Amino acid sequence: MRKLKTSRFSKSTLSILVISGIIILDQSIKIWIKTHMFLGQEIPVFGNWFIIHFTENNGMAFGYEFAGNFGKIFLSLFRILAVILIAWYLHKLIKSKAPILVIISISMILAGALGNIIDSAFYGIIFNNSLYQTATLFPEGGGYAGFLYGKVVDMLYFPIISGHFPQWFPFWGSQEFVFFRPIFNIADSSITTGVFVIIFFQKKVFKNYNKKPELAETD
Repeated sequence: MRKLKTSRFSKSTLSILVISGIIILDQSIKIWIKTHMFLGQEIPVFGNWFIIHFTENNGMAFGYEFAGNFGKIFLSLFRILAVILIAWYLHKLIKSKAPILVIISISMILAGALGNIIDSAFYGIIFNNSLYQTATLFPEGGGYAGFLYGKVVDMLYFPIISGHFPQWFPFWGSQEFVFFRPIFNIADSSITTGVFVIIFFQKKVFKNYNKKPELAETD
């Protein structure tokens, strides 16, 4: 039983470290972007293949929008509910001795969701507008929006391939295309990585996993 408790403690600690590390990295980059760049500003990192491009969005991951102000508050509340459910599920996985890879993956998803919730919940309060200026942290005149109406900061842009569709191409003939067009952040990539690890390695990580959690514990 001592071994079981140590294992649970170790997985809990690992989960906390993963979540904390991702959130600190995500928020550090976002705060730096907000206080050093204005909306639309770009910094080439690796030619035209990797660019730091400062943008903000009201909606979902990778800059997608959803139904204006109503959609904004709906998504903020949905994120909070999702975080609660993910945190509960993660706790359940740790108690049921889930594989470490599963714990890390779910922790990454939870960290990413928390990272974007911080933007939505607080950035409107603690920052002023970034349009044509670098934002100020805790400005005297107050922030640009209320609680849960903040915008998510995105900056990672990888336009690896760009060009135009051929004229004969259905629907998009002669139109410009860019791969990869969406601009995202560390939180988005954390969620995506966690999901992909679970999908691609599900047979391996769940091979010897007893899905019935062992909730009973005796001294």
